[in-house]
Amino acid sequence: MNRLTDFHGDTTGLLTAIVEALDIPMASIDETDERKHYRLLERRAADVVIVLSVLLRYPGAEVVEDSVREIRHRTASNPVNYTPFRYEEPGDEG
Repeated sequence: MNRLTDFHGDTTGLLTAIVEALDIPMASIDETDERKHYRLLERRAADVVIVLSVLLRYPGAEVVEDSVREIRHRTASNPVNYTPFRYEEPGDEG
C-alpha cells in the first residue's frame, strides 16, 4: 500500500476528514492571532481524538461513516477565527 487509492473508501474518507480538520493555515505574526491559532488546533485535535476513540471502541462500517460526518461537523463548528499569515515578497505593495 503506497498510494491513497490503495485504502478502502471509508478509510480514505476518514483520513481526508482528519487532514481537513488539522490542516489549518498559519496565523499572522500578531500575538492574538497566534493564540487563536493554537486554541483552534488544540480544539480540533481534541475533537478528532474523541471521535477516533469512539470509533476504536465501537468499530464497524457505519461507525466509520458516522465518524467522518462527526469530524466534519465539529470542524465546521470551529472555523478559522484569526488572520492567516500572508507572505509578501520584499517590495510588494499588497
